[in-house]
Amino acid sequence: MAKEFICTKTEPVVQTKAGKVRGFILDGTYTFHGIRYATAKRFQMPQEVEPWEGVKDALSYGYVCPMLNDPIPNGEVMVPHRYWPTSEDCLFLNVWTRSVDPAAKKPVMVWLHGGGFSDGSSIEQAAYDGDNLCKFGDVVVVTINHRLNVLGYLDVSSISPDYYNSANAGTEDMVAALRWVRDNIAAFGGDPDNVTLFGQSGGGAKIWTLMQTPSAYGLFHKGVVQSGVFDMIAVKKSDGRAITRALLEELGIPEAEGKKLAEVPYRELAEAYKKVSPALAEQGEYVGLSPLQNDYMLGDPRLVGFSDFAKTVPVMVGTVLGEFAFGPAIPNREALSEEEKTSMIAKKYGAESTPKLVQLFREAYPEKDLTDLLFVDLLFRVPSLDFIMKRADSSDVPVYSYQLTYDFPFDGGHIAWHCSEIPYVFHNTDKAPYTNVPGVSDRLEEQMSGAWVNFARCGNPNHPSLPEWPACTPGDEAMMLFDETCRVAHKVDWELLSLLKQVAPVFDPSKNDEPIQH
Repeated sequence: MAKEFICTKTEPVVQTKAGKVRGFILDGTYTFHGIRYATAKRFQMPQEVEPWEGVKDALSYGYVCPMLNDPIPNGEVMVPHRYWPTSEDCLFLNVWTRSVDPAAKKPVMVWLHGGGFSDGSSIEQAAYDGDNLCKFGDVVVVTINHRLNVLGYLDVSSISPDYYNSANAGTEDMVAALRWVRDNIAAFGGDPDNVTLFGQSGGGAKIWTLMQTPSAYGLFHKGVVQSGVFDMIAVKKSDGRAITRALLEELGIPEAEGKKLAEVPYRELAEAYKKVSPALAEQGEYVGLSPLQNDYMLGDPRLVGFSDFAKTVPVMVGTVLGEFAFGPAIPNREALSEEEKTSMIAKKYGAESTPKLVQLFREAYPEKDLTDLLFVDLLFRVPSLDFIMKRADSSDVPVYSYQLTYDFPFDGGHIAWHCSEIPYVFHNTDKAPYTNVPGVSDRLEEQMSGAWVNFARCGNPNHPSLPEWPACTPGDEAMMLFDETCRVAHKVDWELLSLLKQVAPVFDPSKNDEPIQH
């Protein structure tokens, strides 16, 4: 069915602090793609946009940040992607709203994309499109690009005072985007005093990073950390002298002329970095690609404590049951006998631990197939639990816990994997084929998207289609399990996690978690 499309020379046009921008209206949603929120020179802090005369088009997505490795289409059924031209000039954002009345004061939801601090973009996944979430929740949705990898997270401060915080330049880009939201979002119908950050994987980590970044204090009010707490971010005080010297040597630039590093074409810089960084990393040297703890970014709150600002921010924190289980599912698992399944579990975790593991898994997830035990995530779940409980201990401001435990109709039944919750959150199951199950998808989409929207609106995810979801308290994690039938459980997997931490083989996240064959 055709939708009404409006895009004229005068409608819709919105006045921002720097000048007017023109977007388009489709089916009642005002859409603005590729609004520049700041400018930046390489390795330097972002600057406000210079004002302009006339009206600028916001009809095309802005460039995305270049990546160290060119993206390769792979596993698109599990995580549908979109690819876009890249440039260092990548400080652009996108807005979806149902009103451009400054008096509307709708909740604002700002999405921070995944890909660690090295990859990804605001449009990388098809499910990042903000139109459906905007309509469903009557919220203003903003997605942003920022500098990544060696452009956003590499300490080259020894070269020049101009590069004093190059190790956190990408984070300051996000701060600049939040300042843009503060200064301009009312013109797009949003409430600058009700801004919620939500992000998955690296995007979730960006949220707690901003909670520990003083320049971001007060620019957002709530956070949803989706599979975003992990132990891979450098937090020790260090510097980039070693990696800087190695790069200059590899590129043939004398140290006295180090500022020429800012003029090296990106691809040449990236290839040099990939060549010299592994050996330094192996020696324990700082090599960047994640925020650096310093006076600008205070560090991982699990290690250094939550900042006073972080203690005022209500948060939702969660994971999916399988996370890096991107490999094939167990073939014909429903036809396997109990003995065959138990044998597979024993092969992975050891025969001595298997009976207790099976017992604890069934107690935690009685509706799950036993083979899901082979893929239970520890990489995100264990640090997320640590974050949740330390946050509950540090403040009376609520922290809510969740987990997506749904088995998808892929490969005959597949445990939830990293990114698989995103289409439900964005109300975009129409853009991810694997989510579509008659009688299930629509309900789960309403439950999850509704929880995120309600949390953005008032700091509480409860709504009528969910069972009562209490906040976590010191010593007690109340977790919402999103599944075909949603339920709340207390300390649901604590004993299981405790045993798995002792017996699970070391997991390499760079490799797919392949199934154990029987």
